[in-house]
Amino acid sequence: MKLIVGMTGASGIQYAVELLRSLKEKKVEVHLVMSEWSERLVEEETNYKINEIKKLAYKVYDNKNMAAPIASSSFLVDGMVIIPCTLKTASEVANAHCGTLIARAADNVLKMKKKLVICIRETPLSTPALEQLHKISVAGGIVLPLSPGFYHKPKEIKDLFAFINGKVMDCFEINNNEFKRWEK
Repeated sequence: MKLIVGMTGASGIQYAVELLRSLKEKKVEVHLVMSEWSERLVEEETNYKINEIKKLAYKVYDNKNMAAPIASSSFLVDGMVIIPCTLKTASEVANAHCGTLIARAADNVLKMKKKLVICIRETPLSTPALEQLHKISVAGGIVLPLSPGFYHKPKEIKDLFAFINGKVMDCFEINNNEFKRWEK
């Protein structure tokens, strides 16, 4: 499996780091794009160095590099996840404003009818934000808020990240046991 992972400047960068680790363990070929603000949040929200995170990917692209292979719809990919996704990026995707590599790659994924998962961390959401997320959903994207469930009785914060990892991987039909599934 080959996925594009976009990381933008919304709080919740650790979700992306944990997903990248899980995808690497599953031997998923990850093509990573980090926005400038996501790199700043790595420094502010985590103890990781940016190079450590980039090593979790198969290939890394600069968000300004509109000549990157993933800027073309001819790049064969199974899908894309933007985690965390800022409302600004969601709006760019919803309106096909392809001024960054992340937005351009997302537009390509949508127009090729591949899976696009948008992981929004913002809360609460304004009416204009909801309208943008609705547009993405109508276009075939999946809106996956970064709000983990608690029915699996998490004991540590890593359990909350694992829940989201599992949900994202479920969207791409990647077999996983990241969290205890609902059983009654």
